Amino acid sequence: MRAYATSLGAYALLILLTLGALPATAALPQQVDGQTLPTLAPMLERVTPAVVNIATSGKVRIRQNPLLQDPFFRRFFDVPEQPRERRTQSLGSGVVIDAEQGHIVTNHHVIREAEEIVVTLRDGRELQAELVGSDPETDLAVIRVDATGLTQVSVGRSRDLQVGDFVVAIGNPFGLGQTVTSGIVSALGRTGLGIEGYEDFIQTDASINPGNSGGALVDLRGQLVGINTAIISPAGGNVGIGFAIPVHMMRTVVAQLVEHGEVRRGRLGVAIQDLTPGLAQAFELDTRDGVVVTEVAPGSAAAEAGLEAGDIIIAVNGDPVSDAAALRNRIGLLRIGDRVRLRYLRDGERREVSTELREASVPSSEVPGLPPQLQGASFAEVEVRLSNGRQALRVGVENVEPGSAAARAGLRPGDVILSVNRRPVNNLQEFRTAVREAAQLLFHLRRGEGALFMLVR
Repeated sequence: MRAYATSLGAYALLILLTLGALPATAALPQQVDGQTLPTLAPMLERVTPAVVNIATSGKVRIRQNPLLQDPFFRRFFDVPEQPRERRTQSLGSGVVIDAEQGHIVTNHHVIREAEEIVVTLRDGRELQAELVGSDPETDLAVIRVDATGLTQVSVGRSRDLQVGDFVVAIGNPFGLGQTVTSGIVSALGRTGLGIEGYEDFIQTDASINPGNSGGALVDLRGQLVGINTAIISPAGGNVGIGFAIPVHMMRTVVAQLVEHGEVRRGRLGVAIQDLTPGLAQAFELDTRDGVVVTEVAPGSAAAEAGLEAGDIIIAVNGDPVSDAAALRNRIGLLRIGDRVRLRYLRDGERREVSTELREASVPSSEVPGLPPQLQGASFAEVEVRLSNGRQALRVGVENVEPGSAAARAGLRPGDVILSVNRRPVNNLQEFRTAVREAAQLLFHLRRGEGALFMLVR
C-alpha cells in the first residue's frame, strides 16, 4: 500500500499518456495491467463514522474599562450601559474512543466555556453532549453522548511513528462537514511552540484548518495516532504545518479525565533549565543531553530523593530526557503518588534514585480565564518576611518554562508577587481574581534582596 501510494500521481499520468485523454464522464479503471490501483476508501469507510462534528455555544464576561463602571462618568458623558456578557459559538471535531460509554475526545479549546454542546454524527444524528472533564494544559477534553450504534476508532501507537509515514486527517474544517486530507509525518516531538503547557506534537503536512481541532489523525491502517489541535497559519489558512497531540499522551490524560474529571498531576519539586553546550563544558560533561536542576523545593519529592542544585537529570523511568520540555512532559503525565525513577549525574558520577510524586502547585495555564501572558509559569503560596519583620503569605513564581510567554514577559523563578495593579494579593485565589479582571498587569515584585515594578501587557 505504501509503495503504491507514493507513485499514484505518476501512475495516473502514465495512464493518460498511454490510453489518451479520457472523456469527461470517465473514471480511472479499478485495475491496470491486472494490478489494483491504491485507494484509502475501504479504510475511511471504517474510520469516518467514529469522527464527529461538534458545535458549542456559551457566554463569556466582557472586560470592562473601570471608568465605564462609574455611574457619574457614564451620566456626565452620556455613555450607554455596556453589556457584561457576550454569546460565543465554536465549531470543531471529535473522535469516539468508547462507543459503549459514549465517550468522545476533543480539544479543550473547542468546548471551553460551552453551555451547550451538540454532536453531529456522520449518519446525521444530532446529540446533546455533556462534559466529562477537560485539561487546558494538554488541550484535551472528554465529552459524553447517550446513544446507541456508535462506532469507535481503533487506537494505535504514536511512539511507533516515523518521519515520512503517511497519515490522514479527518475533521470538520470551516464547518463544511466531514473532510479527509492526507499527508506525511513531517516531524515528531515538536515542543516550545507556546501552544499548550505540555507539548510533544506530531507535525504533519496533511491539511488542517480551523474546525479540524479535535479531529482524528490516523495511519494507513485506520488507527488513531493523534488528535489534531493547531496549525501555523500566517494568513489564516493551511500552509502545510499542522500539529496533533500524540495518542500516548491522549491515553494518559483521558484516563484521568474519565476517572476524576480532571488531571491530578504529580509534582517533582525542581526548577530546571536546558543543558547547553556551555553548561556541559562548565560541568565537565561529555554529554549534551540532560536537564540541569537549578533549585529543589523544600519538602518536595525531589528533596526527599536527595536531589541538589547542579544535578543533571538524564532519564526518567528509563527513558532519556534531552531537555527541560521532555522532563516536564514525562513528569506532567504522571499522577500524584506514582513512583518515578530518576537517573542523574552529580560531579560526573552516574546515580539513580526512586521517589514518589506529590501534589502539584497550581500552574497558571490550568486556571480558566488567566491571560496568555502568564502561560508557562506556575505559582504557589509562599511565606515572606515583610519590612516590619512580620511573616506574611504572598504568591511566588515557582517555575517558568524557557521560551514561554511568562519568560518573555520577564518573570523569573523565585519572584514574589506583592501586588497586582497596586492591590495586594495574599493568596492564589486573590491572585487569580486580580489577573483575570485586568486588561494589563502591573506587578510589584520582590526579586532577591531588591524589588521592582513590572508591566505585563
